[in-house]
Amino acid sequence: MPVVRLVTLCCVILLSGWFTGDPPVVSASTEPLNVVVTIPVLKDLVEQVGGPYVRVTSLLKGYENEHTYSPKPSDLIAVRNAQLLFEVGLGLEVWVANLVKSAGHASLTVITTSKGIGLIPDDHKKAEAGHQEAGTHAGGNPHVWMDPENAVTMMRHVTQALVHADPGHADEFRHNQAAYLKRLDQLRTELNDRLRTLTDRRFIAHHPAWPYFARRFGFEIVGTIQTQSASEPSAMQIQQLITTIKKEKVKAVVSEIQLSQRLPELLARETGARVVVLTTLPGGLPRTETYLDMLRYNVLQLANALEAA
Repeated sequence: MPVVRLVTLCCVILLSGWFTGDPPVVSASTEPLNVVVTIPVLKDLVEQVGGPYVRVTSLLKGYENEHTYSPKPSDLIAVRNAQLLFEVGLGLEVWVANLVKSAGHASLTVITTSKGIGLIPDDHKKAEAGHQEAGTHAGGNPHVWMDPENAVTMMRHVTQALVHADPGHADEFRHNQAAYLKRLDQLRTELNDRLRTLTDRRFIAHHPAWPYFARRFGFEIVGTIQTQSASEPSAMQIQQLITTIKKEKVKAVVSEIQLSQRLPELLARETGARVVVLTTLPGGLPRTETYLDMLRYNVLQLANALEAA
């Protein structure tokens, strides 16, 4: 057999896998992992780690309320097509268990990203004081991502799950995580420097989404309008808040774009305090498209409002 034909035949055999030795190791999937997440915070974290190797669908948009969200038919389809589903847990997404059950996707892996995070108890009187001790019971406040230190834990859960699902890209996932955590640390330094000269750090919260944020950045929550999600305060509670704001000379009421502005604006009219509309989810407001953007926006807007008032 001519040499050229022999070489050609050998190449065809090797490329086709028709040889007696061990098969070649496939380093990674050619298709991105289909991933579903419950809220935009998790979408950003998964995309930061996964890069081009993930295709991520967030069930909620940044302007939607995670407590009152009702899944849509398109969410069911997204879950059926997913390989991984990331949630916060802690009862935040009470609707997700039924959604997964309805999807009937036996091979779907659900990752709870709040595991291992020290929780602030969901005790409203303590939550309003802003000086809670971290606990580990399931009844803790679920808004853990509002503290960037907790986001580090959540990202590690994300990285571990992606490495397990796509080990061929493990090194890239770990590199992406390390690079992102460095940027997060730089932002925390930047924000702490900005707050260094801020003397009055007190505010009224719209609902209990802010204890982790307040504890991390040294703010103090003096009162809360809606102590439970989707609940309306009584007239007596509103009057007590008005009295507190006037007596304590509280300068700011932190509202959220995901909630009605009616009660925060009422307090502002009655007391002269300034309403600051922030967001608990990336994409809820302009210039909050990513988790880092959201953190920067919330801290700077609140600090500016307290100083201006």
